[in-house]
Amino acid sequence: MRKVTYSLGVSLDGYIASTDGSIDWSDPGDDLHQFHIERTRRVGTSLYGRRLYENMAAYWPTADEDPEASDFIVEFARLWRAIPRVVFSTTLTEVGHNSRLVRGNVVEEVNALKAQSGGEIEVGGAGLGASLIRLGLIDEYAVWVFPVILGGGTPFFPTLDKRIELRLLETQEFSGGIVYSHYSAEV
Repeated sequence: MRKVTYSLGVSLDGYIASTDGSIDWSDPGDDLHQFHIERTRRVGTSLYGRRLYENMAAYWPTADEDPEASDFIVEFARLWRAIPRVVFSTTLTEVGHNSRLVRGNVVEEVNALKAQSGGEIEVGGAGLGASLIRLGLIDEYAVWVFPVILGGGTPFFPTLDKRIELRLLETQEFSGGIVYSHYSAEV
């Protein structure tokens, strides 16, 4: 079975965006950009909520057409377009860019995806991530901790009724003091 990995950059105090929704504090250096490219090559399906889909679809379909785009931006844009996405939303009426809209049962859909062959399943976005965590559908967590304290904003983890034990799989440090940790929910 394929594993579902929830991955995002977070502040030291656990937020993925500041109170105004900004992520300007999470600009990766070249080494982290390259790491993201390598990870993205292993992704077979991306799971998005509405907000993340709208943000990503507004930029990445044509990001590589900008003559001033970095090599990292060009490569990621090409990878992004090739990865099939499943967008979970009750408000969107259509999606594009190699994406499929799902309005139905999240548990059934994610379990069906896990049973298929293919690369990793990656979850982006705190709203969808929170739902999948509460439903027990996240197998792994990939977290990039940036050396900044925001004091509030959009949390990476939702409030839970019970704790989740994790096992550390990997850790790596990047320029600027960014620390990557990869955990399994299978202890």
